[in-house]
Amino acid sequence: MKNIAIFASGTGSNFLAIHKAIKEGKLKANIKLFITDNFESDALKRAKDLHIETYSFNPKEFATKKDYEKEIIGFLSNHQIDLVVLAGYMRIIGATILEQYSNRIVNIHPSLLPLYKGKDAVGQALKARDKKTGVTVHFVDEGIDTGKIIMQEEIRIEPSWDRHDLELQIHKVEHEIYYKAIKKILEVQK
Repeated sequence: MKNIAIFASGTGSNFLAIHKAIKEGKLKANIKLFITDNFESDALKRAKDLHIETYSFNPKEFATKKDYEKEIIGFLSNHQIDLVVLAGYMRIIGATILEQYSNRIVNIHPSLLPLYKGKDAVGQALKARDKKTGVTVHFVDEGIDTGKIIMQEEIRIEPSWDRHDLELQIHKVEHEIYYKAIKKILEVQK
């Protein structure tokens, strides 16, 4: 069975959806490690409650990004991680980790990439008065939301929806699409 590491900074809803898919037998993988840059995140509390090994770090305690990424690589190597899954991790992955885990880091983004890369994709879609948006799972490369697309799902934006309504729909889709994309990747890695 493949080992995955989850990186998250926030609430952890995608992390929990992945964990649930594993528990229900929909995804054959082990969450071996949870990594966060936010000691106060709900996701960290949830990982501890689930008895998943965690590593928390404060980037300001390291001289350079390369230094903390080297430490992260040590944890990933020690846990024999096959795939890194970003689930609301709010830091850009640097060259140090990318070199070691090329084509083994995935991210989920709340837009139909290549539209609305980076921050506030939901706000950008609403501001543009788009009739549709979606969710994209993609490999992480050196750009921001520029990696190869693995899976996408479209969401029709209802005229009556506000930001909250759209975010609810996006999370619903994210929780279904992410574990399916991870499953697809791990099956290819066999």
